Amino acid sequence: MDQDIVMRARVQLLSANRRVVRGTEGLRIYRLLTQVQPEVYGSKLAYVLVEASLSPLVQELPEQRLALLDEAVAVASALGTANPYRAKVLAKALAARRELEGRQRRGM
Repeated sequence: MDQDIVMRARVQLLSANRRVVRGTEGLRIYRLLTQVQPEVYGSKLAYVLVEASLSPLVQELPEQRLALLDEAVAVASALGTANPYRAKVLAKALAARRELEGRQRRGM
């Protein structure tokens, strides 16, 4: 992993001055940093992925929404059981995935 890219992502995260960076910027930052420190950034990545799946940008794209939620479930599942956020983000991702699948079955 290129350390300059990692350092830039950390600087962007710090300069955002928010608890969680959302949107495409957050996805990019947390996807990168989760590769380096999954236990630190994985829960935030899973959270932002679930939020992204609810975005109006993908509202009419069920395959993309499902891909985002599958990624969120995978990231949350990969967190260690001692991670204090694992259960919460995993439950949120699984619930969003079930809801999307239910809507698809009902034709919504």
